[in-house]
Amino acid sequence: MNNKRIAFLGLFVALAFVLSYIEYMLPLNIGIPGAKVGFANLVVMVALYTVGEKNAIALSLIRVVLVGLTFGNISMMMYSLAGAALSLCAMLIAKKIGKLSVTGVSVLGGVFHNIGQIIVAMLVLETESLIYYLPFLMVIGTITGVLIGFVANLITIRVKRVMKM
Repeated sequence: MNNKRIAFLGLFVALAFVLSYIEYMLPLNIGIPGAKVGFANLVVMVALYTVGEKNAIALSLIRVVLVGLTFGNISMMMYSLAGAALSLCAMLIAKKIGKLSVTGVSVLGGVFHNIGQIIVAMLVLETESLIYYLPFLMVIGTITGVLIGFVANLITIRVKRVMKM
């Protein structure tokens, strides 16, 4: 890995951490527990398209652990890790297939993040009734995925240009 990639990865980790903090401080109450915009996912998306898949996975894992240890607890880390892992798997597969745009990959990431969290919640709380939240969370994941994907595409173009310098 060259020095420029290492520097960008460090910046991405710091930026994802700061965006997670901002999101933590901004309460979003739309009546559905756990619904968030996912600002830090913007950084993961940009990393996925600029510094590579392995680095995006590392970034996502580092972010979940840092944010969990700083602002949350083990339970929060468990939900975040499940969402991030399933989301990343879906995004990696979609990116490899190559049929979706950056925004389409982001939408899949948003939706699968919510699916991962619902699965963990159903297991932890031992109730299947949480599945009824899923359609609402999928709509939210789609909307935020479009927003994050659109912005990620714009940033990715600029970051790639800077990385070539």
